[in-house]
Amino acid sequence: MSHGATNALAALGRGDLAGARELRLPGLRELPRDLLGLADTLEVLDVGDGDLEDLPADFGRLHKLRALFCYGNRFERLPPALGDCPALEQVGFRRNQLRVIPAESLPPRLRWLILTDNRLERLPATLGERPLLQKLMLTGNSLKTLPVTLAGAARLELIRLGANRFDALPDWLSDLPNLAWASWSGNPFDEMETVEARRIPWSEIEIGDALGEGASGRVHRALWRDAAGGRTLPVAVKLFKGAITSDGLPDNEIAACLVAGDHPNLIGAHGRIDDHPSGAQALLTPLLPGGWRALAGPPSAESCSRDVYASDCRMTLSTLLRLARGVADATAHLHERGVSHGDLYAHNILWDSEKGDCALTDFGAASRLPAGVTGGAWRRIETRAFGLLLGELLDRCNADESADERLAGLRKLAASCTQPDVGARPEMAAVSAELGRCAAMN
Repeated sequence: MSHGATNALAALGRGDLAGARELRLPGLRELPRDLLGLADTLEVLDVGDGDLEDLPADFGRLHKLRALFCYGNRFERLPPALGDCPALEQVGFRRNQLRVIPAESLPPRLRWLILTDNRLERLPATLGERPLLQKLMLTGNSLKTLPVTLAGAARLELIRLGANRFDALPDWLSDLPNLAWASWSGNPFDEMETVEARRIPWSEIEIGDALGEGASGRVHRALWRDAAGGRTLPVAVKLFKGAITSDGLPDNEIAACLVAGDHPNLIGAHGRIDDHPSGAQALLTPLLPGGWRALAGPPSAESCSRDVYASDCRMTLSTLLRLARGVADATAHLHERGVSHGDLYAHNILWDSEKGDCALTDFGAASRLPAGVTGGAWRRIETRAFGLLLGELLDRCNADESADERLAGLRKLAASCTQPDVGARPEMAAVSAELGRCAAMN
C-alpha cells in the first residue's frame, strides 16, 4: 500500500475525512469498516490495484455512492451488495478475475458498467432490465452470447465486445435505437483484412516529446531518417502498451489503420516498427501541424456518453461545414473499405480551429464490417454517432439560425442521422454529399 493510502486510512480512522464526497484508497486487502461512516456524503470511491475479493454485505449503506472503481483486484464474483446501492450508476471492475455476475449484483440505477479484461462466460438476464444503461464495456472476456433482454435496453449507446468468443453479433443488437458506438474486433467471426506494411527499423527513429496518451498507447513527436528514401521527415510514433484496452487489442488497431489507407481526413501510416528495444509495437504516422488540437475532451463520469467541450469552443458556419464534411468523408471512406471506426467522437478528431481542417484519429475501437444487410445496419449505427457530433457542432456555431437557412438544413440532417429507426438513417456517403450541397449554397 502506498504511503498516501496509508495516511488516508489513518485519517479515515480518526474521523478526519468526515463529509468526504470522493475517496481513493489503492492497495487495500480489505475494505475498512470506517468507510461506512461516510454513508451520508460519499459519492465516488476508488479502491483499485489491491487484493480485495469481496465487499461487506452491508455495503449498500453507502446510499449516496454514485461511482465505484475496483480495477486490478481479485474479485471472482461481482459483489451482490452492489445491488443494494440505490444511487450507484457507474461500476468499474476492470482487470479482476470475474467469472460470475449474480443477478442481484447490478444496482437499479446502473448507467455505465465496466467489466473489461476478466473471465466472464455469461451475463445475467437482469442486465437488460436496467432501464438507464448507456455504456457497457465487455472487452477481453470469454463471452459467446449476450442476454436477449438487452434487446430492450433502449438507452444503450456504447458497447465494447472485442476479444471475446462471439461467432456472430446478435441480430437484435443493431436494432437498438440509441446505439452509436460499438466495437467487436478480435472475435472468431471478425478478421480484419491483412495489409502488408512497410517495416521501418527503430534505428531510423529519433524519438522526441510526448504528444499525447490514450488507452492503447503513447504518441511521440519524432524524426524519421529514412535511409531507403534518402530523406528526413518529422513524424509521429505511436508506441502501443501491448495490453487489452477497453476497446480491443493493439494488433487489431494497427490492422484497421493500415486497411483504412490514405485519406486527407484520416491519420494514415508510413509503416510499422517491429524492433523496438522493449519489444513494443509501434506505428509511424504523419505529423499533423502544431496548432491542431483535439476538438473536445472525452466523456466525464457526469456526461457518461457525451464528450466535454471547452466553454469557449465556438466556430463559424463555414468552419463547421469544412470540419463536418471532412469527418463525414473520412467515415464514408472507412465504410467503403469495410471498416467501422467504432469511436466516432469529437475527442478523436484533431482540427485547425481557424480553417476547420481535420483528421479522424484512433482506430482502437475499429472493427471489420459484416457483409450484406447486416453491414448496412452497422454503418447506420455509426451514422448516428456522426449525427450526434453534428448536433454538438451546431450548438457551438456562431451563425444566426434565423438568418441562414443552411442551419435549418443541417439541423434536419442531424435529426435524420439520429432517428430511432436505424434502417431509415442515411449512409455516410449520402451525408457527405448533403454537406457538400449545403456548403455550395454560400
